[in-house]
Amino acid sequence: MKINPAYKLLVVSTSTIYGSEFLEYIKHDFVEFIQSDELLFIPFARPSGISFDTYTAKVQEALTDKGVTVMGLHCFANMKKAIQDAKAIFIGGGNTFLLLKTLYELDLVQQLRVQIAKGIPYVGTSAGSNLTGLTIGTTNDMPIVYPPSFDALGFLPFNINPHYLDPDPKSTHRGETRETRIKEFHQLNTQPVIGLREGSWLHVNDGKKQLQGDLAALLFRPGLEPVELAPGLINF
Repeated sequence: MKINPAYKLLVVSTSTIYGSEFLEYIKHDFVEFIQSDELLFIPFARPSGISFDTYTAKVQEALTDKGVTVMGLHCFANMKKAIQDAKAIFIGGGNTFLLLKTLYELDLVQQLRVQIAKGIPYVGTSAGSNLTGLTIGTTNDMPIVYPPSFDALGFLPFNINPHYLDPDPKSTHRGETRETRIKEFHQLNTQPVIGLREGSWLHVNDGKKQLQGDLAALLFRPGLEPVELAPGLINF
């Protein structure tokens, strides 16, 4: 499946893993990837209802020791121009429906597509990773608002399911597993889905996609059993 060779993407399952501070485990790779001391942060998913300022400050605190200055998109009067001028862009986690609705309402979806197609580095975690796929149909989030479309940014020719959880054989829970939910998605949709386990991420550059981190990911396709993808170059 071909990806625009101009795209530079870091598609991360989560900002925080157990026993680690915010962005701590991914920080080195993050900074090495963006190759810039300036970062435009888009806080519109804002987890747990925190303010845009607070969320932006949290990212700044995490990256200060790496010499990166973080600017929140919400602080700019002309948000389209801020995206045009950005040296690197980061969209963090929170609610994917709220994030996408806000981007559509502010008419920023196409501007993001244009800039990333020019080779501006893009980092997404959780909700920000959901946006890199074709649609947000495989997010784990509650639909607390209704975007005008479920179409995402479409950088990848498949969907992402961040925070992928394997079934626990010792659990007494008899509800649907994550695998069950993705198979339900495939009853009516054809696009492949990659389930990213916590602590894993996709590095996309020059049209190639590489799974990084210590864990395998799962590839789901309609009518087929899931396939484990080992860390390294991914071809499908």
